[in-house]
Amino acid sequence: MGAAAILCAGVLAGAQAQGIHRGGTLRVGLDADPPNLDPHRSTAAVDRQVFQSLFDKLVDTDETLQIVPVLATSWTVSADGRTVTLKLRHGVTFQDGTPFTAEAVRYNLERMRDPKFPSARRLEISPIQQIAAPDASTVVLTLVRPYSPLLYVLTDRAGMMVSPAAAQRDGLNFALHPVGAGPFSLVEKAPQDHVTLQRNPSYWAKGLPYLDRIIFRPVIDDNARVANVKSGDLDIVNLVPLPQVKELLQESTRPGARFHLLQRGAFSWVAIRLNVTKPPFDNKLLRQALDAAIDREALADVVLQGAAYPAYSFFPNGTPGYDPSWTIPPRSVARAKEKLQAAGRSGGFEFTLLTTPGQQALSVAQAVQSMAADAGIQVKIQSVEFGSLLDTLAHLRHQAGLLGWSGRPDPDGNIYAFLTQAGPDQPNNTGYVNPRVTTLLDASRLLGDMGQRRRAYRDVLQIAAEEMPYVWLYFPKEYKLVSVRVKGFIHVPDGMMRLQTTWLAP
Repeated sequence: MGAAAILCAGVLAGAQAQGIHRGGTLRVGLDADPPNLDPHRSTAAVDRQVFQSLFDKLVDTDETLQIVPVLATSWTVSADGRTVTLKLRHGVTFQDGTPFTAEAVRYNLERMRDPKFPSARRLEISPIQQIAAPDASTVVLTLVRPYSPLLYVLTDRAGMMVSPAAAQRDGLNFALHPVGAGPFSLVEKAPQDHVTLQRNPSYWAKGLPYLDRIIFRPVIDDNARVANVKSGDLDIVNLVPLPQVKELLQESTRPGARFHLLQRGAFSWVAIRLNVTKPPFDNKLLRQALDAAIDREALADVVLQGAAYPAYSFFPNGTPGYDPSWTIPPRSVARAKEKLQAAGRSGGFEFTLLTTPGQQALSVAQAVQSMAADAGIQVKIQSVEFGSLLDTLAHLRHQAGLLGWSGRPDPDGNIYAFLTQAGPDQPNNTGYVNPRVTTLLDASRLLGDMGQRRRAYRDVLQIAAEEMPYVWLYFPKEYKLVSVRVKGFIHVPDGMMRLQTTWLAP
C-alpha cells in the first residue's frame, strides 16, 4: 500500500478486510530529543519525525517521491510559472476544532514570511510575492519569478499547517503546545525523555489512524537503540547505526528473528561544516588541506561497512541532482602538506571538531582525526548534545561541526540554503556566501528541466570544491529497524516515518 493510498477513503474498507488490528501504542526510538515542535522554526531532522504525525501538509511525497495530495487536493501552475493555484480539502479541522480553510493557509505562509517571526522557512518560500484566498477552498500564490522547487518545498515543513488560533495565542511558545491537522495530537513532551501523541478522533481521513498512541523516546546511544528493538522495548527506530547494518541484516533473516531491516537508497549527506568567518578556516588553504587529507572511500567502506557512498557534493547517488561525472578526489597527504606550506603552516594546525553523541558519529570523527593527523593537522573531538550543537553552529560559535542533512526530494533543498544566505534561522552554518554562487542557484530555480539544472549545479560545485566551506564525507543509505509486530509501515526514501497506516499485530 503506497503513501498516496492513505488519502483514499476507499482503501479503508479494504484494509478492514485484511485483518488490521486497531489500537495500541507504538514505541519509536529517536537518535536525539526533538529540539523544537514548531515546524516553521524547526531546523532539526529529528523534529520532522514527530511532525509527520502532528501536522498534515498541503502536499506530500509517496514511496516513489512523487507529489501526492493531502490538505491540497489539486494544484495548477500558470504557463509563465508565476502563479500556483491550490484547491483545498473540505471538512478538515485542526486538532483544536478550528476549521482548516484558505485563510488558514494564508496565515501559515504569512507567519513564515513575517520578518518579525524567527522563521527557519523564510528562505524556502521567499519567491512567494503574494498570497490570496479568493474563497474558502482556494489559495493563489503569486511568485516573483518561476520557482521549480515550490511544490516539493510544500511537502516538508513549509507545507505543514499549524492552527492559526493556537499560533496566535501562544506566539513563540507554540512549540510547547503545537496544534496541527495531523492524525495524532500532542499529549506531552518531557525533554530528553519522551514525546507522547494520541489518536486524533476528528482526523479527516475516516478510519485513520489505526494506533491509539505513539511514544517517541530519544535513545542517543546507537547500541541501545538497536538493543531495545531486539528486546521488544521499542518497535521502530529512525536511525540505524551504519557499522551494524551487515550484522543486523544477517540476524533479521534468521528463523525467529524479532525484527526486519528495511533499506532504501542514499537520500541524505554528511559533511564537516567549516566556519569560514574565523580562524583557522577563514584561510581557504587550510580548508583545502583538511579536505585533501580525507579518505572518503575508507569512511564509506571500512568505518561504515559499505552502508554509505563516499561523497563529494550535496547530491547523493541516484537522486535527481546526482552527476556521475563528478568524481571523488583521491586522498593525498602530500597535497594536504603542500596546502599547509602555501598557507605558511607547514607544521600543521589544530582545530576542534564538534559532533553529536553516539558511537557512529564518534567513529567517523575519530577516523577524520586519524587521517588529518597524517598531514600534521590536529583534531580535538568534542561531543555536544544535539540541540546545543545546532545552536552553536547556527550562531557560528564553532570552528568545525560534523553534521548531516536529512535530504530533500528536489535537489534545490540539498544545496541552496547551504551556500547562500547565512544566519541563525538558516542551515548555512559556515558563514560562506559568494554572489556568483547565489546568482547561479537563483538561476537554477527558474529551470524546469533537470538536465539544465544539473549543469547549473555543476558550475556551483566547481566553485564550492575550490573554496571548500564544506568537507563532504559520505551519503548514508536509508535504513529502518522495525519489529515484526509493526504492520502497514510505508518506508519512504526520505526516511521520515509516516505512521497513519501503521498498526501493531496482537
